[in-house]
Amino acid sequence: METAPQSPLASAVSKAKWRLLPLFVVMFIVNYVDRVNVSFIKPQLEASLGIGATAYGVGAGLFFWGYAIFEVPANMALERLGARRWLTLIAAVWGALAALLAFVRDANEFYALRFLLGAAEAGFFPGVVYYFTRWFPSSERGRAMAIFLSGSAIASVISGPLSAGLMSIEGMGLQGWQWMLFIEGVFSVGMAGILWIWLDSLPAEARWLNPEERQALSTAVEAERAAAITRPKAGLGELLLDPKLLFFCWVYFAIQLTIYAVTFWLPEIIRGMGGLSNMQVGLFNSIPWLISIAGMYLFAVAAARRPGQQGWVAVALTVAGLGMFAATLGGPVAGFVCICVSALGFKSAASLFWPIPQKELDPRVAAAGIALINSLGNLGGFFAPTAFGWIKETTGSVTWGLHGLAASSLLTAALVLLVRFRRA
Repeated sequence: METAPQSPLASAVSKAKWRLLPLFVVMFIVNYVDRVNVSFIKPQLEASLGIGATAYGVGAGLFFWGYAIFEVPANMALERLGARRWLTLIAAVWGALAALLAFVRDANEFYALRFLLGAAEAGFFPGVVYYFTRWFPSSERGRAMAIFLSGSAIASVISGPLSAGLMSIEGMGLQGWQWMLFIEGVFSVGMAGILWIWLDSLPAEARWLNPEERQALSTAVEAERAAAITRPKAGLGELLLDPKLLFFCWVYFAIQLTIYAVTFWLPEIIRGMGGLSNMQVGLFNSIPWLISIAGMYLFAVAAARRPGQQGWVAVALTVAGLGMFAATLGGPVAGFVCICVSALGFKSAASLFWPIPQKELDPRVAAAGIALINSLGNLGGFFAPTAFGWIKETTGSVTWGLHGLAASSLLTAALVLLVRFRRA
């Protein structure tokens, strides 16, 4: 029995998935590793440079101020310069800055480079989210986003063992933690070259599609963009006052607050179990993120079978909040197990969240809107490690920080259930 040939549109989408998604998953892994690899060298920074818990928390979090300030301008630059040119440029710059972190001499240099690294990385994630709106019809975008977001979970799984392995390198006047930062940064610079060779900014420029496929994909995407325009284009000032957009920013802030608190402080919590080597800490650090990959898949399957995206986001946030609260009730081992459960929730909430603003935002302001949600939401990455550092130095533990994360997740779950959107 012969199989019916694919339509030009279906064929174009299939080719685009196979060409673009693996590359963006790898780039997200590289991007995420360069962002969070300092979480594995807190003891080394204190021993070598005198950077204590509070200073470490500030430096880890300053990344997100650079990220927030430059994210909207970065996505506007992507629209003007094209995805290929812009994404290649920022990958090369963030890789160079990540490598330079290996040579910091004091807390001020650590602060400055973390801020600049955030500014350089600012355009990548929202740029890719916006890029998908120009390459995939809405029916395919959710699955493309889920595959792309799996990159951060995969990065969290491999970053511990990878960083621990690289820290075993010594020589040429550099300590192990310096080699780790330098090698991971240089790898990002190399990936920038692959982006330049492999990417096309728009379907119309893709020579790997035949003319019928290019036309079908371009027509489908542009028709959806035109159909989604329901009112006059909003300016940036009006966008900042849009209650819908501010709601999206808060939800993503609450999700990122938990993700980055765990990202930057989980190795420290694991060390509290006692007697573990750097490699063992790295391996334990991978477990919650490995569980979260399975959780993201299961939540995605459930959401596809029983539609209601906001409801599933609320369920995932509830799992995250209850897991965080339970982590404060026992010893370090029981706390680690509960954080593993929480990770299943907060990483799934992140993947379930993005299809909502992609659907609700006017496509003419989608680039700025997505960047704004991501930039303000990612400030959770500043407040979480900074607050945890202060709480740890003040109280000697992170219990009150975990309570705060639990309350934030549960409150946001309730808000997500209550809010309903109306079309203009």
